Amino acid sequence: MLNELANLHAKCFPHKPWSDVDFADLKKSGCEIIASQNGFIVWRAVADEAELITIGVAPEARRSGIAAAMLGIMDGELKKSGIKSVFLEVAENNTPARKLYEQNGYIQVGVRPKYYDGVDAILMKKDL
Repeated sequence: MLNELANLHAKCFPHKPWSDVDFADLKKSGCEIIASQNGFIVWRAVADEAELITIGVAPEARRSGIAAAMLGIMDGELKKSGIKSVFLEVAENNTPARKLYEQNGYIQVGVRPKYYDGVDAILMKKDL
């Protein structure tokens, strides 16, 4: 399964693909992973907060609601676990992702200058 997940990640992020070992390491570190044929989401929860590590949808399946559905599944799991808020960071120039997060209740709470190869990271939060 982790090999299939790595292959999907490579389709979603061809410039910085993660390997099956990367995903195994995430699982060992306490991350949760939900995946389907065309998408995946990875998060980590500590105390009453969670961090969205990554989310991806295969290029041919984008704009079909998969990412929003995965965010909803994650929210449900986190609420059941007593998590109060979710944080994430996204590249300032990643307009589609920023729009997705805003449409799903995330607000900007900070900036990490030049975090992504010279591009600012926008820190976002959602209260559950």
